[in-house]
Amino acid sequence: MIGVKDQNDRRNSWHHGGWIFKIVLWVLLIILMFFLPNVVISVYETISKFGSGLFLLVQVIILLDFTYTWNDAWVEKDEQKWYIALLAVSAGCYIAAFTFSGLLFIWFNPSGHDCGLNVFFIVMTMILAFGFGIIALHPKVNGSLLPASVISVYCAYLCYSALSSEPRGYVCNGLHNKAKGVSTGTLVLGMLTTVLSVLYSAVRAGSSTTFLSPPSSPKSGASRPLLESNTIEDGKNRKGTEAEAQPVSYSYSFFYLIFALASMYAGMLLTGWTSAQSGGSELIDVGWTSVWVRICTEWITAVLYLWSLLAPLLFPDREFF
Repeated sequence: MIGVKDQNDRRNSWHHGGWIFKIVLWVLLIILMFFLPNVVISVYETISKFGSGLFLLVQVIILLDFTYTWNDAWVEKDEQKWYIALLAVSAGCYIAAFTFSGLLFIWFNPSGHDCGLNVFFIVMTMILAFGFGIIALHPKVNGSLLPASVISVYCAYLCYSALSSEPRGYVCNGLHNKAKGVSTGTLVLGMLTTVLSVLYSAVRAGSSTTFLSPPSSPKSGASRPLLESNTIEDGKNRKGTEAEAQPVSYSYSFFYLIFALASMYAGMLLTGWTSAQSGGSELIDVGWTSVWVRICTEWITAVLYLWSLLAPLLFPDREFF
């Protein structure tokens, strides 16, 4: 699907149609997976670890885009009730973030145990949330409290997700140290987040004006020269030709890339980021690898958000979208 620019391309019909063939091919591929040698699975596992990291990065970028779009949509209404709504949602998110962080101290810092690493993760999350608000409200920074509060809640969730993925025998995992596996609610929430991220990324792929849309798309923002017509008939013919060759609204190659990365992430989520587990195959998304993946995702989220606030201030001559 690389290079599909208009709907006259034969591959455009492959993208939108042929569902019976696609379903049959999908079932055959699933059956084929059971007959592949372990070497192939190991290679795919290695590739999936990198692909999952890219998908998590895409998730963060999508979240940042969503929060800024949400904030701009309410600010553009320029009505008092929407400003009150912005303040209420922002305050609610911050209350939720700090309340949740307080609960993490109770769940993952049990008394009588030295849980310095867990305390460090939780304190860092609270410091980041506080820092987001301070920087966003600084007079020299063109920020807003709503994105800061939403990112704070997301960071608190990532911290909880990381701590809850600690090994079940770890004494500092006070919430799950006696459990045999991840709760159904936690697993469903994680998978639901993944599915929603994939769907939203597909929607954003269709509405992007620069990165995701092909150059021929009307959404790409590329300038076009005015058509020169010698006669009215010539103009009508050209207009008819353009109507027949309508450009695609989003990049098909990026669309499939997102779904491929999401499938890699789902596989890593269900296998605990490794296919070589022993004695704990019933556990899903548990282990120190899962912990550090989520903690690193939280920190990357914080860095990207702070960069979105400080970059226009550090580089005033550049235009940021």
